Amino acid sequence: MAKLSQDDLLAQFEEMTLIELSEFVKAFEEKFDVTAAAVAVAGPAQGGPAAPVEEEKDEFDVILTGAGEKKIQVIKVVRELTSLGLKEAKDLVDGTPKPVLEKVAKEAAEKAAESLKAAGASVEVK
Repeated sequence: MAKLSQDDLLAQFEEMTLIELSEFVKAFEEKFDVTAAAVAVAGPAQGGPAAPVEEEKDEFDVILTGAGEKKIQVIKVVRELTSLGLKEAKDLVDGTPKPVLEKVAKEAAEKAAESLKAAGASVEVK
C-alpha cells in the first residue's frame, strides 16, 4: 500500500460526513490506544511549533461605548447594575467608552449588555 501524503489525507477527510469522521476518530483511538486530544497535543511537537491554545474566558467586562438617544434610561440601567450614585453613573455614561462591569460571569455580562441595549446604549462585552 502506498503511503498517503498529508494533503491526500486531508482531501479524503474533506469528503467525509461528520458522522463518518466521528466514527473514524473512534476507530483511530481504539486502534492506537490514544485519545484524539492526546494526538492533537502530540502532533505539533513532532512536526513544528505548537499553536497557542486559547483558554475559554470565564470573566468578562461590559463596556459602555455610547449612550444613544435615551441617555436618562441608560443612566438608570447603569445605576441598577452597579452601586453608583446618580452623579457617578451620569459621569460614567458621559465619559464613554467606559467599563460598567468588570470581571463578571458570562451570563451576568450578557444580561447586563441586553439591559443596556434595551435602554438604547451601545455595548461591548470583552
